[in-house]
Amino acid sequence: MISVPVAFIPSPPSNGLHIGPLFFHAYGLAYVLALIAAVAITIRRWEAKGGERDLVYEVALWGFPAGIIGGRLYFLATSWNEVPPHWWGPFAIWKGGLGIWGGIAAGTLAGLWVLRRRGANTPVFLDAAAPALLVAQAIGRVGNYFNQELFGGPTTLPWGLEISLAHRPAGYAQYATFHPTFLYELIWDLLLAGALIWLGRHRAIRAPGLFALYIAGYSFGRIGEELLRVDPAHRIFGLRLNFYVASILCLAGITWFIRIQRVGKKTLSGETVRAAVRCSPPAGCSRSPAKRRA
Repeated sequence: MISVPVAFIPSPPSNGLHIGPLFFHAYGLAYVLALIAAVAITIRRWEAKGGERDLVYEVALWGFPAGIIGGRLYFLATSWNEVPPHWWGPFAIWKGGLGIWGGIAAGTLAGLWVLRRRGANTPVFLDAAAPALLVAQAIGRVGNYFNQELFGGPTTLPWGLEISLAHRPAGYAQYATFHPTFLYELIWDLLLAGALIWLGRHRAIRAPGLFALYIAGYSFGRIGEELLRVDPAHRIFGLRLNFYVASILCLAGITWFIRIQRVGKKTLSGETVRAAVRCSPPAGCSRSPAKRRA
């Protein structure tokens, strides 16, 4: 017997909408909105640093399609058994199936290529984009709701997500509501984006420290998510493959952040010493060491 809690999040009536003869998948619409939000936020933060918005447009022009391709390739490499058994199966991104790790990697590499060609301040740009990427990822997770995917184990909590019988994994047909792990990630991404913006305004973070924290923080959230999810996945020693990927990237992000900040302290210390030598009597100096660093 299927037990349904009194309060729960209902499953979506459809995974898209019809406009005339055309059908627009919610998953695709979510990604378009995510792109618009990411570009708008990055422009605001990049221009605040003295950058030009045209560079943001160019990075997005290359980074977004690269991210889609990279995400799909990662999914195909790690979850081939979930690909529709048709010739168009590998291209069916409207059915979900974009691995975030592949998307981040490919999109970032494409963006770095553009930044290098334009001679831009890459570390500062990465820090400007970090919160924007999190907001974009949060919006993208709305598409998972309409696809009824990326959910966790059964739960009777008031915010449990109703999953239709056709979308329940094998062995879970007797349960009606599940942990909405995509919603947990959505909330975590927005909180982390706010935290990065706050840190950038109130703490002296050496670039690209915020981007390193983005990698570490997002991966940390995914560790908990991967422990809850029950959708099909490759497992190693009983744990999902992406659990290990998230753990490695979390540690890598933390290590990268510490390294960036330590290098920054050494650089500042060296500049202070050199400034003190240049300004020692009897030559004197016209500006203080602090002003020289500014």
